[in-house]
Amino acid sequence: MGKVSGWILCTALVLVGCQREAAVPWQATMLSTEALENLAYPPFLVDAQAAARYRQEGLAFRQQGDLARAIATLKIAAALDPRNPEGQVLLGWTQHLAGFAAPAVDALQTALAHSPEHVPALNALGIVYLVDGQLEAAVETHTRAAELEPNNEIAHYNLSLAYQRLGQTEQAIAAAQIATELEPSNPHPWVALALAHWSAGDATEATANYRQALSLDGRYNSRDYLDHLEQAGFSQEQIEATAEIRQTAGL
Repeated sequence: MGKVSGWILCTALVLVGCQREAAVPWQATMLSTEALENLAYPPFLVDAQAAARYRQEGLAFRQQGDLARAIATLKIAAALDPRNPEGQVLLGWTQHLAGFAAPAVDALQTALAHSPEHVPALNALGIVYLVDGQLEAAVETHTRAAELEPNNEIAHYNLSLAYQRLGQTEQAIAAAQIATELEPSNPHPWVALALAHWSAGDATEATANYRQALSLDGRYNSRDYLDHLEQAGFSQEQIEATAEIRQTAGL
């Protein structure tokens, strides 16, 4: 075999070998989820200390009522430490308070993508779903939170509100009952329990539980005060039903 022919043959073998190597997607199959995440956001870009400072600043803005600056600051915190669930929860909850449901869901789902059993993220996401009217999603999310942390009063309370809106009064009563047992000094679960009994057609139990809430907070004697229940996850229809319970109780 001549030198030229030998060179051509070697070159062909090399090319075939390269093509065969390129056809095997071993890189994709061997990379773990963590490795892929590191490629998308290398660890050297994370600045946990700076993120913590921005979280504190964002929380301070939120406490001052400046939600726009709070969100902007918390976005920086989340960008500096995107896998920290605390940062995503603070951002998502602040977006929820500002009335931005879709971005809030995105932030909270990001937190859960990195920490699937982070109960504060589940609690917050369930409330966002509840307020946004996504009742089945709210039930699913709060059920998961209650499974992970059975003494989680927030999950049981919001489950009661979601079940009541879905017309599942038996489940609403059971969830609210657990919430009152877990946090008996909080009037909100007692109002939720009163509402659940009212929806089930039991005015006697409804007024009895409403009076229990009133014994904890006398402001429930005022119709105007009931509007604040919107901040506690009640829909407008639920607030109106609560006003009817108050009237039936003779208050």
